[in-house]
Amino acid sequence: MSENIKWYVAHTYSGYENTVKASIEKAVENRSMHSLIFEVSIPLETVTEITEDGPKTAEHKVFPGYVLIKMIMTDETWHLVRNVRGVTGFVGSGNKAIPLTDEEIVSLGVEKREVKVSYSVGDSVKITDGALESFIGTVEEIDLDRSKVRVVVSMFGRETPVELELDQIEPIS
Repeated sequence: MSENIKWYVAHTYSGYENTVKASIEKAVENRSMHSLIFEVSIPLETVTEITEDGPKTAEHKVFPGYVLIKMIMTDETWHLVRNVRGVTGFVGSGNKAIPLTDEEIVSLGVEKREVKVSYSVGDSVKITDGALESFIGTVEEIDLDRSKVRVVVSMFGRETPVELELDQIEPIS
């Protein structure tokens, strides 16, 4: 059954994303459809804006007018989502909704991939990918929420901190 669970994109009127999300979640609750619709998401990004009062952080919708829904597509779920006020349809061709691919899901950051980290702060590591490939450095900080690691690399006799993805380095044994 789990191979039928996919992410679909519903198109909404601009500005109605939060209302649509709440309406879908309420309909799922009222109709006990938790086994068919698992998650409703609006991708957000945190942006720092410089104002007269200084810097402020704000949440912005990555795709205004769209809501992502993780569900098993059936006639019942299609009608539930399609008949929510503010939804204009699914992204797809005609009346056929097309699910997101695994690559799209990863690039949107909708689902967190679990990366096993076999190193810790203070460990010596080798960079395995990117512009600094094959450089040796020391792990200074690991940020699992952002999937980033800061490594201090010695370049031209100077210690330089470099931010990399978690899977761009490997521990030196």
